[in-house]
Amino acid sequence: MYVTRLQIKREDFPTEHHYPFNLPILRNTSELRFKSPVALFVGENGSGKSTLLEAITAACDIHIWDKPSRHLAHKNPYEDQLKGAIEMTWANGRVPGSLFRAETFHDMADFLDDLALCDPGRLKYHGGQLLNVLSHGEGTLSYFSGRFRTRGLYLLDEPEAALSPVSQLRFLKLVQTLEAEGHAQFIMATHSPILLAYPGAQIFSFDSEQITEVTFEETIHFRIYKRALEDIGAFLDDVS
Repeated sequence: MYVTRLQIKREDFPTEHHYPFNLPILRNTSELRFKSPVALFVGENGSGKSTLLEAITAACDIHIWDKPSRHLAHKNPYEDQLKGAIEMTWANGRVPGSLFRAETFHDMADFLDDLALCDPGRLKYHGGQLLNVLSHGEGTLSYFSGRFRTRGLYLLDEPEAALSPVSQLRFLKLVQTLEAEGHAQFIMATHSPILLAYPGAQIFSFDSEQITEVTFEETIHFRIYKRALEDIGAFLDDVS
């Protein structure tokens, strides 16, 4: 365990009228305590889980890779300021780490492949092969298998996006192996019931007025998938 506590300091919010500082869930949550090497953020779209994950990344001085924005009209001056209102507690000093975002992975993989063509030694850091000559899911797993071998804190936003159910299980097997070795801590935002079922994971739900620790069976995702698998026809009749 590297990070043990996250404190949200509402008194340091620069505004309460603009996103993300207008989210009730951030105003009503004072802290999260991490007790497991694998923590999962779960919640509906727009609930703030990815925003908080990126703020944690920035507060931990971990680089956030992104391609240049071409849409100035979408720029929110407060969007990247949440990092100034959170404080991280480290168990034994800072460690390196990385942020994975499903939405930017293809572009990042192109960048990593270009570097590897100039310096083939870099291939060992993302599975030993060029990423974008593989399928999207295979490239994602290859990247994980190489990158996570380095001791550190790993933050992932929807790592399941390109992964089939079988590949999600392979991803969890990798996480389990690295957790047992004791050199990796994971904080993930996910919609996947397969990832949410990971044994021993802490699950933080963003589906109420404050961030709440819940069990797998208490998540909305579990209840929806359970009903759908039992009788999809009847379930669809109830969907508005």
